Order: sequence, then structure tokens, then C-alpha cells
Amino acid sequence: MAENPLLLLQRYGQSFWYDNISRSLLHSGELKRMIDEEGLRGVTSNPTIFYKAIKSGTEYDEQLKELFQKEESLSAKDIFYSLAIQDITEACDLLLKVYNESEGDDGYVSIEVDPHLAHDTEGTIREARELFNKINRPNLMIKVPATPEGLPAIEELIYEGVNVNVTLLFAVLRYKEVMDVYLKGLERRMNEGKPLDRIASVASFFVSRVDTLTDKYLEEKLRNADDETAAKIKALLGKTAVANAQIAYDAFKQAFSTDRFLQLKLKGARIQRLLFGSTSTKNPSYSDILYVQELIGPGTVNTMPDATWKAFKDHGRAERTIDRDVDTAYKIIEEVESLGISIDEVTTKLEEEGVRLFAESFDALLELIERKRTELTS
Repeated sequence: MAENPLLLLQRYGQSFWYDNISRSLLHSGELKRMIDEEGLRGVTSNPTIFYKAIKSGTEYDEQLKELFQKEESLSAKDIFYSLAIQDITEACDLLLKVYNESEGDDGYVSIEVDPHLAHDTEGTIREARELFNKINRPNLMIKVPATPEGLPAIEELIYEGVNVNVTLLFAVLRYKEVMDVYLKGLERRMNEGKPLDRIASVASFFVSRVDTLTDKYLEEKLRNADDETAAKIKALLGKTAVANAQIAYDAFKQAFSTDRFLQLKLKGARIQRLLFGSTSTKNPSYSDILYVQELIGPGTVNTMPDATWKAFKDHGRAERTIDRDVDTAYKIIEEVESLGISIDEVTTKLEEEGVRLFAESFDALLELIERKRTELTS
């Protein structure tokens, strides 16, 4: 029988994380099975995932009833965090074996700070610190968006010893700033003689959405293009996201090969791994494993939703692909820019949209809890 490609990813230095969490997943034994049989090495969550989990079944109803009865004054947000903290803690405990066996490289579970704090540095630090202390597991990561206001929060949290999953990254330039603040946080600890060896961080670089928006702009250009330009545009469709991510990996290799990082590594610091998120294929005419297959390499994580990991298990191929042809990646971005499409503008728009969508998901989640309050207490 052929080996499971998900398990083989580890040979190439990549970890498979699952972009999903729910109480049924925890209590049915499915998450444990995935850890044991599919090589699952981490879990990521976000407001949309929790919304689906709470809406789709009755697993949360008993705890919701207790919370509604016990504390009438509890806000919907407090109630959400009570539910989420229970799930995240259970997932952390399930993945603790992976954390211990990998000596703290893997086995992490991520929970996000309130997306409404994306432009509030102090609010982000305060809530991240609170969640980290409440859940109190060594393999917990707090998700902080890579907005301009998020950057100083990331530095401060790393300095304080909080594991951070930096999220909503689209631009290579912003990613370089993220690596810089990660190193600054570690340097502050080193200068004060604090330990570095148990602090972990990943930088979540979003992939598929870059194609969704760039392709839209390319298709607009296609309408009035001459034959030669049309051929060039068609050849670029579905190529920008992978190229952008491969360039990010090039920046990652450079940043963690410097003397600056070596000084920290000698004191026990670890690299901030590059995590690929938003890896489900949105365009049905592209391969359903495009954003996994083309981004395999050492020091990386791919967090996959349900359909994507199943597709990769079925017909994926584990091999090092991420830096096989980085020159072509740079050329693709140059060609897109030569058509008058600014990658900076694309990634800035995606960051703004990402913050807005996560905040809207969070609001929908709180509204769902208020509806549950009415249903379960009437």
C-alpha cells in the first residue's frame, strides 16, 4: 500500500496542521485519530470555524445553558471564550504528546484575539496575555493579525514569552517586518538573560486569496487585450499566489541564515516557521491541492481545511517544491506588475478585507450566541 503523502510531508520538513476545530471532532475521537494516523501536528482556529461548529449541532447547548443560567450578566463574547477555551484546552492536551516528542517544534493549537482589536496594540497585548494565561498550556499559540498596529504587539508578546501565530499575512514586505519584530522580541529577552528555548511562533502567510483578487484584475485586462497580451495574461492566471508565497520563503531562508539569528539560536531560540494558510483552492479550474503541492519545504507548516487534506492524502505527492524555481516566481510577479497590476495594492486590499471579514465573522458568532440565549432560556 502506498504511503500516506500527509505523513511523508515530514520528511521534507513540513508539518500538516488542521484548520478546523469543533467539540464533535474532539469528542468523537476523530482529532486523535488524525494525530495517530494522518500525521496531524497542530490545529488552527478562527471565528468562522467556531461559528460553524456552534451552529451545526447541539454539542455546545449544555454548556451554553449552564453559562446562561449561571451568569445572566455574561456578555456573548465572554460566553464564546468560555466555549472556545474548553475546546482549545482539550485540543492542546490531545496534541501535548506531539509537542513533547518534537521538543516544542509542533503540537500547537491556535486561538485568535478579538479581530476588532486588529488596530489596537494595547488591547491586543492585553487580550492575548489573558488568553495565554487562562488556557495555560505550553502548546498554545495566540493569533495576532500582522497589521501595522499588530507588529509592536507581536514583539511585546514574544518578549513576554507568549507563543504567537501571526495571521493575515499577504505581503512579502510585511512578512519581513514580522520576522524583524519576532527577532526583536527574542533579543530583548536575551539581553535580560531570559530563556529563549520554549518560545515558538509561526507566521501565517495567506495564499489562495492572492490568486482570487489578482486573477480578477488579470481578467479585466484580458477584455481589451491584443492577442499577444492576451496570451501573456492567460499564462499568468492562477500563478501569482504560489509565486508570492515562494518569494516569502526566500525571505524566510535569508532572515534565518543571518548572524543576527545565529546569536539567538546559540541561546536556544527557534526559527519562526512559515505557515501557509488559506490553502483551499477557490477556483474549480485549478488543482484542488495547488496551494499544498507547490509549497513543500523545510521549516514550513501547511494548515489545511477538511477537503484539502483529504485531497492531498488521495492524490498529493510529497516532494520539495517550494524553492525548486524561485527565479520563475520573481519573474511571474514582475510580469503581473508589468501589466499595471500592483502586488502591493493587491496585498494591502486583502489585509484590509481580511480584518473586516474576521471582524464580521466574530460579530456573526456573537449574534449566534445571543440567538442561542433566547432559544435555550425561553
